[in-house]
Amino acid sequence: MNLALPNKQRPALRVLARNASAAALNPNAVVLVEGLSDQAAVETLARRRGRNLVAESIAIVAMGGATNLGHFLERFGPRGIDVRLAGLCDTAEEDGFRRGLERAGLGEAITRSDMEELGFYVCEADLEDELIRALGTSAVEAIIETEREGGAFRSFQRQPAQRERPLEAQLRRFMGTLSGRKIRYGRLMVEALDLSRVPRPLDRVLGRV
Repeated sequence: MNLALPNKQRPALRVLARNASAAALNPNAVVLVEGLSDQAAVETLARRRGRNLVAESIAIVAMGGATNLGHFLERFGPRGIDVRLAGLCDTAEEDGFRRGLERAGLGEAITRSDMEELGFYVCEADLEDELIRALGTSAVEAIIETEREGGAFRSFQRQPAQRERPLEAQLRRFMGTLSGRKIRYGRLMVEALDLSRVPRPLDRVLGRV
């Protein structure tokens, strides 16, 4: 794949250079996700379902943030190399994703239903939240204990800002408090999933490619 991009697309190039899944030559399809934890979750689900994304020339691209969507749509969309696209976003980024899809020439006045027709799915509130609800809090706490972080989580729960928050919110916030933790737990939670209970956005986005 020729990764030469115009200057305005240099942020996308830097992310691609760091992204091993984007290294497949001439991808048949690209799944655009916000960050590395989402990428880890999608790739883990694919492996659990017996798929070899490299052999299928499917790239799961962590964009380094939702604001980079436009760069990647220009690269991979109808004005670029025009491959099959899919993607995931958090609820907070839904409007930005809609505008990005519209600017890329993929539709007008796009609704959430239109986004899904295009292969883009919204997580409520984000993928970690979807996975915690799918697994249940007890199962997620068991994963944390297995990772020998139970003590750290209980200490985190005692912080004044956390004491009154629901357990689901505490678990979700805990995963984002240490560099690399969210990526690790994204992978571990998908490993623990009953495959009949995969969160809808994660299930659908992988099914599109």
